[in-house]
Amino acid sequence: MIVIGANVLNPFFAITRIPEALGDGLGALGLGAYGTLSVILLAYVVLGMFMDGLSMLVVTIPIVFPVILSLGFDPIWFGVVAVIVIEMGTITPPVGLNVFVVRGVAGDVPLTTVFRGVMPFLIAMIVGLLLIIAIPGIALVLPNSMFG
Repeated sequence: MIVIGANVLNPFFAITRIPEALGDGLGALGLGAYGTLSVILLAYVVLGMFMDGLSMLVVTIPIVFPVILSLGFDPIWFGVVAVIVIEMGTITPPVGLNVFVVRGVAGDVPLTTVFRGVMPFLIAMIVGLLLIIAIPGIALVLPNSMFG
């Protein structure tokens, strides 16, 4: 159903030129490439609190991808960054969906305990994300070795 919905939504985006308008709006903010990237990643974290990863990717990539390309970022690098940020969103309070899955499996553990247990992983993901943003080659070593 998600893929069918995205297939209906993508032609709508093409006709209404929403990705171009979003790109122009982000460019008008004057944040620069990394500022715009930060806004996009923050949006992914917020969406991740309420949606699952596949839904976010299928719905948002047609909007965000042209903006990322226009900023000069590597598309493979952005794919790695997007997956990390989406997973960060799925464990972020208040509604992190993966946390509720863990809560369902460990039924006798309070939800606050599960959220506290997730925090070290969230911090590790943030540190890893900052490293990948600062040194893009980290995320591109394996893809470059395949095509190099």
